[in-house]
Order: sequence, then structure tokens, then C-alpha cells
Amino acid sequence: MTDQPEVTPGTPGAPPEPPPAPPPAAGADTPTTQIPTPGAGDTPAAPPPEAPAAPPEAPAAPPTTPVSGTTTTAGGGGGRNWAVLVVSAVVLVGVILAAAFLVFGGGTSPSPSPEPTAVPSATAEPTAEPTEAPTPTPAPTPTPEACAPGNVPTQVVGALVIGADNPAYPPYFEPSDPNPLPWELGDPTNGKGFEGAVAAELAKRLGFAPDTTQWIVVPFNNSFAPGPKPFDFYITQVSYTPERAETVDLSDGYYFVNQSVVALGGSPLASAKTIAELAQYKFGAQVGTTSYTTIIDTIKPTQEPAVFDTNDAAIEALKNKQIDGIVVDLPTAFFVTAVQVEGGVIVGQFPAPEEGEYFSLVLGKDSPMTPCVNKAIASMRDDGTLEAITTEWLADKVNAPEFTP
Repeated sequence: MTDQPEVTPGTPGAPPEPPPAPPPAAGADTPTTQIPTPGAGDTPAAPPPEAPAAPPEAPAAPPTTPVSGTTTTAGGGGGRNWAVLVVSAVVLVGVILAAAFLVFGGGTSPSPSPEPTAVPSATAEPTAEPTEAPTPTPAPTPTPEACAPGNVPTQVVGALVIGADNPAYPPYFEPSDPNPLPWELGDPTNGKGFEGAVAAELAKRLGFAPDTTQWIVVPFNNSFAPGPKPFDFYITQVSYTPERAETVDLSDGYYFVNQSVVALGGSPLASAKTIAELAQYKFGAQVGTTSYTTIIDTIKPTQEPAVFDTNDAAIEALKNKQIDGIVVDLPTAFFVTAVQVEGGVIVGQFPAPEEGEYFSLVLGKDSPMTPCVNKAIASMRDDGTLEAITTEWLADKVNAPEFTP
């Protein structure tokens, strides 16, 4: 019997599907079904695409009519359907395994769940930046120097106001003929005398001429008292002390000075040679001065010292023998003994303190002029001007015997 070629259902001209073979009779042996070997020119039954070989225990299905669009050989339709189910199951299992591999297997992209934790780390970077060293800012364009002539900040625009005590003692301020009012003894306005010359040179280096420089009277003790100042700077033998520097600005020193004792010639005090000998006498000095501090801290007298508002008042007390001696700085002692106290003598000078005692200019607390004044003093020292002024006015006023302990 010749095999019929397989046809696809729905093909035009295809014969109708033959009825299924009747079941074998009861008790009859089940015939063995063999798949005929295709001959030349025969069209073999095409296996389902990508279907694996049927399990060994499954009998080979005879050719049958196509089922559900699958090309099969006739006969054994139930076995072929079973094979289709097996194939479908295998495919389904493969799909499930592939899905599981994508979800749980290696080689996949990292789970997106850690990503939210990465976002804070990115946003945290700006908060860390302020702790890093700032990027250097380019230096601004230089402005005119604050201490250059014409730029110095003063109390009165375009003018320099200088304060001094009155009387203005030589050799610090030399007199004019006549002295302008209200000045007594010396004249600060003429640029003569040690401090008169220092002030005139400072004014010049700050950019002020004599006609733009004004002098006013300020009592010595008021110069370094707390509060606003009516002057740009003050110059009248004000020694630097830490206590004074708490209430005003004190410039760098322009003269180192020693304190000395003045007495009447022929008095018992006039022959003293040691500090210990001085303790038995009564002394006087101007209030608020380092001269008064010397009496208290160095002489340590057994009698209460007298305090005066001015040196003139102390000198009058000495003349009237109300006190035995006065303490003043050494240059002032030369003037007092030469001019003010007839028969007065310089008993001696005290050794300089370890850190030295020096005169400073006084300025208002935190004055913007202080750096300018210090710069001018430094330039006068560096170019020799300050030394020349000192030599001219004080060279013959520094020699006096020194007290021993």
C-alpha cells in the first residue's frame, strides 16, 4: 500500500480526513505499529520545529491527520499530541528558568534598591565643601596708601591738630620772642626744642605744613584719660605704661629717658648718693606721671609724697621748702635747675628700668592715625633725623651722676 503524502489542512484540493481505525477486537493482540521508511520521492513527516526527540518509552506515532495546525503522520494522533504537550512544557520550563535567571542570576544589572542610598552621598558633597580651604581670591587693585600725604585721617579735614601741656617746658619746647598766647615758657608752634622739632618733622612726613598745623592746650593728665580726644596726637613727655595703653593708643618710642632728683643746693638731700639714703626725705611730683611712680616704686619714702597738678606747682613747693626734692625726667631737671630754681641742683639720676622708659605720642584709642605716626617715627629713626634732633637739643642734658642702690 502506497503512503499518501501529507497535506496541510485547508490546502485546496486536499481529500477529506479519513475516519479513525476501529479499535481491535477484545482479546486480540495489539498490532505493533511501525513507521514506514520513506522512499525516494516520498515526503517525510516533518517533526515539530525545535522539538526534542520523543521519550524512549513513548511509542512512535503513525502518520495521522494534522491536529491544531501541526503536521503529523497518519495514525497515533494521541501520541503526537502528547509530544506537543511535552514540547510546550519544555518551552514553558525554559521560559520560567530564563525569567528566574534574569531576576536572580549573575550578570544582571545591580538592583536599583541601593540607588536611593547613593543619592544622599551625591547631595552631601556641597555640605563638605565649606570645610575645604577656600580658593585664594585675587588681590584687589591697590588703593592709594592710607598714610601718604593727603590721605591721613585727621580730626579736621586738611589740618593736623596737636595737643601739648602748658607751660611748655624747655628744652622740649623753646620760647619765641614774644611767645604767642596762651603758651608759657616754651612755644610749641615754632618747631624749636626737642619735642617741638620732633612734632614739626612728623607733621611734614604726614603731609602737613606749618600753616595747616594747629596746636591746642591739653593738661598732661587729661591726655591719656579715657574718652574722645580733641587732638590728632599729643606730645609732652608722656612715658609709655601698660595702664595708659589701656585707654589710649601710645606710639612707638621717640626718646628713652631716665628720672632724676632735683633739690636745693646745700640741703641734706643734695649730698645723697644712694637710693637708700633718699627714703628719709619728702618728695613731690606732678600727678599721673612716671616721676610720681618712681617715688612710690623706687624711692619708697617713709613720708607721704606730695602730688601736684603741674610741675610748676611742685617747683613752687620746693622753693618754699614745703618738700625736700622733686622727681622729674633728666632733661626737665636741667631746665629747672638752670632757669626755674635759683641754686637748684641735680642730685642724681636713676638707672633705667630693665625694659627702659621712653616717651610716646598719645592718640585716641584705636585711632586710624596710629600706624601712620609709627611709620613716620620709624622713617625718622632709619634716616638719622631723630638722632640729629636729639643731639641738637638734648646732648648736653643727659649727664648726671647715677644713684646706686
